[in-house]
Formats: sequence, C-alpha cells, structure tokens
Amino acid sequence: MSDTKEKILTVALSLFAQNGYEAVSVSDIAAQLGITKGALYKHYRNKRDIFDSIVRRMSDADYERAKEYEMPEDVMSESPEAYQHTSAEEIRIYSKAQFRYWTEDSFASDFRKMLTLEQYRDPEAANLHQQYLAGGPLRYMADIFGELTGNTSDAMQTALTFYAPFFLLYNMYDAAEDKSEVLTLLDRHVDRFLDRLVTKP
Repeated sequence: MSDTKEKILTVALSLFAQNGYEAVSVSDIAAQLGITKGALYKHYRNKRDIFDSIVRRMSDADYERAKEYEMPEDVMSESPEAYQHTSAEEIRIYSKAQFRYWTEDSFASDFRKMLTLEQYRDPEAANLHQQYLAGGPLRYMADIFGELTGNTSDAMQTALTFYAPFFLLYNMYDAAEDKSEVLTLLDRHVDRFLDRLVTKP
C-alpha cells in the first residue's frame, strides 16, 4: 500500500473515531489531509471504499496477530486441532498483547472507538463490534478454555469471567492520565485468573 493510501486510511479512521462514520464526509477527509477530493478519489472510489479498506486491514491484522502469537487463527469448527494445543502461557501472552494492541496501536484504537460509537447507529458496525470486541472474542476464549480445562459445559462462563474486565479496562485506559496503572490492573487480572485456572483441582 502506498504512503498516500495509508495516510488516507489513517486520517479517515481518526475522524471516524472522533465524530462517527456518518458525520464525516470525503471533503472532511481531504481537508484534513490538505489535498483535493479529486486527489483522494485517485486512491479510493468513495467513503465506503475507505471504510471497507479499513475493515480489510483489521481483518488481515487479526489473522496475522493470532499467527504471530501461535494462537488459533480460525474458528474451532474449522481448525479444532489448533485449540487442543493452546497453553495457558500462550493465552497469557496473547491476551496482554491484544489489550495493548487495542489501546496503544493508534489504528486499532481508533477502529475500536469508531465501532463503539457506530454500533448503536448502524447494524453493520454493530456486527463488526460484536465480531472484534464482544461476542467474537468471548466465543473464541470459550473454545480455548473449554479445551484447556476439559470442561466445555462451563467454558462460556469461564470466558465471560476472564474477558468482561477487558471492557471496563478499555474505558479506564481511554480516560486515564496514567495509562500504566490500567496496564498493571490488566496484567494482574490475567495472571491471577490463569494461575487459578491451571491450578484448580
């Protein structure tokens, strides 16, 4: 991807995160970049094309991050063997890295904020919010915990207990003056939860 195309995506997403997708026009994006609408249209057909490119980039990043941290890349029904070999230590490292990704990576953080704003206005954004930040991660962790503990009947409750604090901590992180305090809370939550889980008789 060219530097200009990347900059358009980054600036557009930043505006979407601040004001919501519907409130931002192509003219707003071009003005923020200091270019004409015509110059922008050389790279993207319209605002929808920009949005679709943002979603594709996040989807690719999601897959690549799972691969990087040796976590299952597909749903359990498509790759059950990957879930059978996921260790507590891999979950620990990946979960902490994911929280930092969604808060410290400016593109991912703006994507999270955009979906949080738009989920109440647009059904597609609501589905994406579920996929990336709510029901999707919850089901993913339930499958992982079910395999890790051998207890599939309580796996969803286990995943809920583990994952629910992430939402609170996202909100705390966004508002915190000292971000390190929130990261410490996250680390302690993940460590204590997994330590108890793997030592449970």
